[in-house]
Amino acid sequence: MEDNQDRLQSAASLKAYMLKNSTKSNLNLYDHLSRLLIKVMDEQPQNAVDVIEDMSHDMKQGLFKDKQSTLRDLPQTTAAELLAEQQRLLFSQPEDTEQEDELVETPLPNVSEIGFYLEQAGVGLGREEMQRVFLALKQLVELQAILRCRLWGKILGTESSYIVAEAECREWEEEEEQITDEAEEEEEREDKCRESEDNEEPGLPWVKLPSVSPAQITVARQIRKFFTGRLDSPVHSFPPFPGNEANYLRAQIARISAGTQVSPQGFFQAGEEEGDEEDEAPRDSYEVNSDFEAIPVAEMAESLSTWVHHVQHILPQGRCMWVNLAVEPEEDPNEDGEGEEEPDEPEPEVGPPLLTPVSQDAEIFNTAPWSSKMSSTLTSQHAVALLRSNIWPGAYTYSCGKKFENIYVGWGLKYAGEGYSPSVPQLPQREYPSEPEITEALDPSLEEEQALREDLEEQQAAQEELEDADEEDEEYDD
Repeated sequence: MEDNQDRLQSAASLKAYMLKNSTKSNLNLYDHLSRLLIKVMDEQPQNAVDVIEDMSHDMKQGLFKDKQSTLRDLPQTTAAELLAEQQRLLFSQPEDTEQEDELVETPLPNVSEIGFYLEQAGVGLGREEMQRVFLALKQLVELQAILRCRLWGKILGTESSYIVAEAECREWEEEEEQITDEAEEEEEREDKCRESEDNEEPGLPWVKLPSVSPAQITVARQIRKFFTGRLDSPVHSFPPFPGNEANYLRAQIARISAGTQVSPQGFFQAGEEEGDEEDEAPRDSYEVNSDFEAIPVAEMAESLSTWVHHVQHILPQGRCMWVNLAVEPEEDPNEDGEGEEEPDEPEPEVGPPLLTPVSQDAEIFNTAPWSSKMSSTLTSQHAVALLRSNIWPGAYTYSCGKKFENIYVGWGLKYAGEGYSPSVPQLPQREYPSEPEITEALDPSLEEEQALREDLEEQQAAQEELEDADEEDEEYDD
C-alpha cells in the first residue's frame, strides 16, 4: 500500500511539473505531448521517430500563426533611396529646352575626359562619382549665368564631404574681388548614406561661398582643423578663427589654389597691359598662348622647370597685393604738423611673380615640394605626365599634349612634418602693480576719524590766522 501511494504521489508531482507553463511561450509540456501523440496516431507517418521533431516544431508554429497579423508593414525609406530621389533630377532632361548645337561653346567642362586622364594617373573620384559631378555641374551651368566653370576638387570631412566647383558668373562680376580673384562655389551634402563608407554623391543645390578676408587667411595658417561637412558649424581653435566652417573652407581653398594651381610652361603668357584699367585682377595679367607647342610628356615628368604657377601668391599679410596698413588717413591741411615725425615706412611684402617655375619652390620640413612621374613607362607614347604636391597632399596636375587640369582630393590640410605642435597660448597678463597710491587702505576707527577731523580743523584755523595777518600787513604797507 505504501509503495502504491508513493507512486501516485510521484505521478501527481510529475504531472504538476509537466503542467507548468513556459515563461516564453505560455505553453506546458503535458498539453504539447498530448497533442503531439494524438497527431502522430491520427496521421501515422512513416518513420515517426525521425519526423517527430519537425512535427513538434510545426505544431508550435501553428499555435502562433493565427495570432500574427497578416498586414505587412510599409518598408522604411532608406537614406540611399532618399539620395537617389534627389539625384533623379540630374538625369532628367527639361522638355522645353532645345537641343544645343555641338559646336556652340559652353562653359561646361568635359568632366568625363578629365576623369579619363585622372584615371590614367591613378587619381580622381571614380567613374560613377565623376559622372554625377558632371551632371551636377551641368545643372549649375543651366541654372546660373555662368561664364566659366571647372571642377576644383573634393574636400573630405568627418561627417560629409564637399564637392567644390570654381565658377565665374555674370552676376558676380561687380562684387568685391576675392583673394584669389576666383569665384568659388561648393555643394553642401549631409552624410545620408551610412551603409557604405564615403558614399556621398552630388545632388543637392550649390551654395556660393563667402569672400575671404586677410584675417581669415592669417589665422587659417596657424590652425589645423578637420572639416565636419556642415557649413554653419563653428570653428573651435586657437587662435580663434574669425568665422564659421564656410569661411574656413573658403580660406583653405584660396591657400590650396595659390600653392598648387600650375600649368605647363608656355601655355599662358603675360597679358597686355592696359593703362585704362584701374584695377587689374591677377587672372587678367596672363592669357592663353595661341602659339603654345606641347611639351613632351617625358620631359614634363623629368623636369619641374616645365611647370609654372598661374595663380597669384598670397603674401604673409594675407593679401595678394600688399597694402601699407601704417598709412594714416589724410590729415587736415590747415593743421600744423611740422613738429611731428613721420613714421618709418614698412618694408613692402613681395612674392614670386606669376608664371614662376615650380622648381623654385622652397622645401618644407626637408621635403621636396613636388613629385613628378609618368602614368606608364611601358606605354610611354600614350602616357600622361603627373605632378603631385607634397606640401598640400591631395593636389594633382596632369598634362598630355596641350591639355592639362588641376584637381584636389584631400582633407584640406597642409603638410606639417612628422609631428604637429599646436600654437602655444600667450603668457597670462601680469597683475596690476601694487603701489601705495593704489593700495586699498583699511577703514579708520571712530576715534581716528575724530582725531583726523580735529587736526584738519586746527590746520584750517591756523591757515585763516595767517591769511588775516597777511592782510593786516598789506594795509599797513599801503
